[in-house]
Amino acid sequence: MKFLDLTKVYIRSGGGGNGCVSFRREKFMEYGGPDGGDGGKGGTVFAETVDGLNTLIDFRYQQHFFAQNGQSGMGRQRTGRDGEDIILRVPVGTEILDEDQETVLADMTELGEKVLLAKGGNGGFGNLHFKSATNQAPRRANSGQEGIDRTIWLRLKLIADAGLLGLPNAGKSTFLAATSNARPKIADYPFTTLHPNLGVVGVDNAEFVMADIPGLIEGAHEGRGLGDLFLGHVERCSVLLHLIDGTSETIAEDYRTIINELEAYGGELGGKPRITALNKIDALDDEERAEAQATLEAEVGGPVMTMSGVSREGLNEVLRAVRGEINDDRIRQKPVEEPKPWQP
Repeated sequence: MKFLDLTKVYIRSGGGGNGCVSFRREKFMEYGGPDGGDGGKGGTVFAETVDGLNTLIDFRYQQHFFAQNGQSGMGRQRTGRDGEDIILRVPVGTEILDEDQETVLADMTELGEKVLLAKGGNGGFGNLHFKSATNQAPRRANSGQEGIDRTIWLRLKLIADAGLLGLPNAGKSTFLAATSNARPKIADYPFTTLHPNLGVVGVDNAEFVMADIPGLIEGAHEGRGLGDLFLGHVERCSVLLHLIDGTSETIAEDYRTIINELEAYGGELGGKPRITALNKIDALDDEERAEAQATLEAEVGGPVMTMSGVSREGLNEVLRAVRGEINDDRIRQKPVEEPKPWQP
């Protein structure tokens, strides 16, 4: 399944049906009177979060959603049929933006959440509605209200507890593959990861969701590389794990590049708890490790952890540090497997 996290959608609610002008005309009925019914209501457009979706790819093949119009009223006091509603089924974590891509109409973060996007028009009154003692044969009826046309944007921000940051080839995908059942693409060239990946990570009988996003480069906020739009997928995380390539000759500059991009992105992302780890230490000897760690700690201004996704050295310590920054209500306990009775 292809990954799509931003799409433009055109919606229109249904218009209400017109009221009916009708009079009861039956044999042997001297005083028939007005009997025109009201028009039916137009269909409404909703958005609802459903389980089992983690992409907006369905909206690539259908961008127009028009609800059904209400049926016009009829004689014999019959009200027109209401138009059918339309429900846009979206994954959890979807933001609904107005046409300007800045005004947030709804932020859908819970399963089963339902939001009204365009209300259907009311049906018009038939002439039966206008009958009175002084106007016993009204010949007027109302037209139904028109539907609402809107253009909206759907933007998906994945729901994860922790997020991975780093330059291309910092070892983020290798780390995710080593600590979870996720199988992201891993190769020795930049921008191997083209879309976010999620993995369920377990440590000390606790599980949490970690998100891996494409690597950032200097100038990503100006559109260089793959840009910084993917940072939206780690906005909801409790903690960020910043991986630095220990084999790089510019360790301090690599760290500062990511920090500058976070600050340029804005919002609360720059202020989130962040753990910095020196990766790929399996390729360094003891002296090189100590020198690289000291250089990075001087730039960070705090402690730096060391690890290797290939040899798995230091992985559990890093995971425990990430686990400590996540709220307990977001952690899922691993199910305890009961021992099965022995069978011959």
